[in-house]
Amino acid sequence: MFERRLYFHLDWALIGALAALCAVGVLMVYSTGQGNPRLFQSQLYALALGMIAFLVALSVDYRTLADRSHLIYLGLLALLVAVLLFGVVRGGARRWLPLGAFNLQPSEFAKIAVALVLAKFFGESRRGAPTMADLMVAGGLAAIPLVLIARQPDLGTAVTVLPVYVAVVFVAGLPMRVLGVVAITALLAAPIAWKFGLQDYQRQRVITFVDPSQDTRGAGYQQIQARITAGSGGLWGKGFAEGTQAQLRFLPVAHNDFIFSVWAEEQGFAGVLVALALYLFVIVRSLDAARLAKDRLGAYLVVGVLSGFVFQVLYNISMSAGLAPVKGLTLPLMSYGGSSLIATLTGFGLILNVRMRRFTN
Repeated sequence: MFERRLYFHLDWALIGALAALCAVGVLMVYSTGQGNPRLFQSQLYALALGMIAFLVALSVDYRTLADRSHLIYLGLLALLVAVLLFGVVRGGARRWLPLGAFNLQPSEFAKIAVALVLAKFFGESRRGAPTMADLMVAGGLAAIPLVLIARQPDLGTAVTVLPVYVAVVFVAGLPMRVLGVVAITALLAAPIAWKFGLQDYQRQRVITFVDPSQDTRGAGYQQIQARITAGSGGLWGKGFAEGTQAQLRFLPVAHNDFIFSVWAEEQGFAGVLVALALYLFVIVRSLDAARLAKDRLGAYLVVGVLSGFVFQVLYNISMSAGLAPVKGLTLPLMSYGGSSLIATLTGFGLILNVRMRRFTN
């Protein structure tokens, strides 16, 4: 558990940046949800729970958590199966488990569970570069939750597991030529995946991304409105809760998928630079934690957790700018979503845990 002397090794700069992003997120949820105060209240409750999860992940030695990673992983799989059997259906997807006043989305915690189990798997290996058997076992560990999440269906969240796997195996010593072969294979398999792996609505999203004007009132509407919202803020923005696109409900799910577009409208290009600087600072400080880790287990854990976070941030911001197809991916720490916020804070509790214990035995 937490030792008092570890307090002096906390990365307070990283904690401050995380707190700033959470504060921005709460303010933006309040701005976009003025017609529905329950959104703001739910986000505050989730933030409180996230702080508790953050402290737990920070206090318990990450090596102890890694030793029990198989139990955490199996617990996640059990929750994902429970979602498929008993989950709440919304918008044609079954992604949430009802827990009284709170709906839990277990898929948000998949990145953490996979990062823990892969860090343990490769961190204990006495060999050099991963063997093909290692890659297949690790791939299976990542693929099982990915498939279960995709069955909900939630392809967007499912895909966030892939960067965790790729980042950990790369840092563990996977040669670049192997990644090159995998990338070429994926490109060659893309037509098959397009034909047989995607559902009709998923293919339509990609087509609409290429040319939103094909369906300006349907699938292309969100992408067009997101661009308009982000661009209408100008240099300094229209002011807090003064953005017409969000306040007049021209932009759908503004509090969730497109929170960054609303931030750009209200705070302008200057606000965008501030948000991007905060995210960049968080990423750089987290990479520093991986560099300073006392063992391979800690380094792999940080890289795994961070890779899922980075992928989600980059994709959501690209989506808000019209540079990526629309998917149901939140912007970590800013978007509305209790499970996303709790899972993200838990992940950074682990990152700070690794950095804080770099001087311990």
